[in-house]
Amino acid sequence: MKKRFGDAETLKLGEGNLTVCRSLRFSTSVKGFSLIELIITVAVLTILTLGVLPLVQVTAKRQKEQELREALRQMREAIDQFHREALAGAQQQVNQQPGQAGTPQQPQQNQQNQQGQVGNIFADPRVRVYIVDQTVFTADNIDRYPPTLDTLVQGVGVLPITAGSLGRRGSQNFTALEAATAESTIPKTKVYLRRIPDDPMTPEDESKGEAEWDFRSCYDSSDATSWDGVNVFDVHSKSKGQALNGSDYKDW
Repeated sequence: MKKRFGDAETLKLGEGNLTVCRSLRFSTSVKGFSLIELIITVAVLTILTLGVLPLVQVTAKRQKEQELREALRQMREAIDQFHREALAGAQQQVNQQPGQAGTPQQPQQNQQNQQGQVGNIFADPRVRVYIVDQTVFTADNIDRYPPTLDTLVQGVGVLPITAGSLGRRGSQNFTALEAATAESTIPKTKVYLRRIPDDPMTPEDESKGEAEWDFRSCYDSSDATSWDGVNVFDVHSKSKGQALNGSDYKDW
């Protein structure tokens, strides 16, 4: 008589029972990807890669454009601030000449305000110091924009505009010369840029890793292809590429 218990069989032989265990058989065959499945998988991965790659490139380009805008903004603000304080320094020299007491006179280089009227450079709240060393300007640079970007990094000597020399605060009886002698006359060096920014749109092999830009003076035309070297009125990228909005980087 034979009874089955799971994977074991019990044979009844006479008075004794003999249990025989069957060894389990496992299949050694393993299924893998078929050729069709492998081709489909590779095709799907390729489509996903081709879809993600342009998005990554656009994101990287947009990041570089943001860096370019920030670099141009920093240099624009530094150039304008230098220009304002240089005009204040020129007017200060005029005020210190004999017979120029009282309210500061307007220098010829002063810009016009939004109403088309010439304003007082000392009335500008952004001007708190004036450039003392006027020798950094050549005879051609009568508008007193920075000669180079290096001038903004190296800095120039400045003195604070005091109440007497300002002519719009404090006692109006103080002349500029009296106000200058009444307080400290030791100039301090003011820097307008910590460093010249790099152009993120210019390839490193083209700029050789240096900060290189295209410059225009205030006497260059807007479509000029070269810089006359008189002063730095505007800064542009040397890149010939186009931005995501279709504009040229060199026109920013």
